[in-house]
Amino acid sequence: MSQTSKRKNGSTATQSKPRTTTARAENGNGHAHLEETTAERLPVLKTYKIYIGGKFPRTESGRYYLLKNAKGHAVANICLSSRKDFRESVVAARAAQSSWAGKSAYLRGQILYRIAEMLEGRAAQFVEELSVSGLATSVARLEVEKSIDRVLYYAGWADKYQQIFSSVNPVASSHFNFSLLEPTGVVAILSPEETGLIGLISTIMPAIVGGNTCIALASTAKPLSAVTLAEVLATSDLPGGVVNLLTGKRAELLEHFANHMDVNATVYCGNDREELATVRTKAALNVKRAISYDREDWMSDDAHSPYFILDTQEVKTTWHPVGV
Repeated sequence: MSQTSKRKNGSTATQSKPRTTTARAENGNGHAHLEETTAERLPVLKTYKIYIGGKFPRTESGRYYLLKNAKGHAVANICLSSRKDFRESVVAARAAQSSWAGKSAYLRGQILYRIAEMLEGRAAQFVEELSVSGLATSVARLEVEKSIDRVLYYAGWADKYQQIFSSVNPVASSHFNFSLLEPTGVVAILSPEETGLIGLISTIMPAIVGGNTCIALASTAKPLSAVTLAEVLATSDLPGGVVNLLTGKRAELLEHFANHMDVNATVYCGNDREELATVRTKAALNVKRAISYDREDWMSDDAHSPYFILDTQEVKTTWHPVGV
């Protein structure tokens, strides 16, 4: 026998896991005893919340979608983020940006290293969640290992990228002229739809190591590890608001990610020409930077580079008079 339950978002799911229950019966001597019977029970599905400003609110819209595994079984309730959720994420990111950018490069590197430590400690959970998304266990384990290594990679670049990309410039006048990098500000990231963890790590880490704060939209099909990543960030040394994670449908949120006037750059991952055209057109409203990554393999070694840090940096040139 199976039971069908009504979910918060109006959907229904049928499960058929056996449950052992007890019932009273009388034996031949008229004494009551307990009998075990088999019934069906519905598991309590976890509701994965969004992550804004260091907290885990439910979506203000109250909407959810039922995530199913490869066999069609329900595994979790996932928030469908709204425009208001995105606006609140931008407010949180803006409030945290100046403080985060003001921290020393060494400290930002130490905080990213701590994130890698926390990821390592929960590696088994990430492997399990990626496996639920349809990956073979060996592939899921490799993705988690690559993700941890990628965080460490950018942690190492925290106090080095300025040395690579800054410069002292020769000028004809009596001035000392030099250029250095500054963070763009608030970055909105439409993460890769194909990956649950490695693509998200590969786009968030180069943005925040350079002093930016961000709002990232997780993969609609593989959101579990993204929300668990938020739990890692919340329990690491990363200040609230530096990274804000939303779940939901890209079609509903794409325009908001691109046209919000207090977002300084939008990162688009994908190869949909219409979506990319929308991002570039909407980004022109306040001349924000529109960055696009058209790649399918985020596991490869060329998916990390200090040039990914440079993508969300601005060049500041300073003149100082010298001589008489």
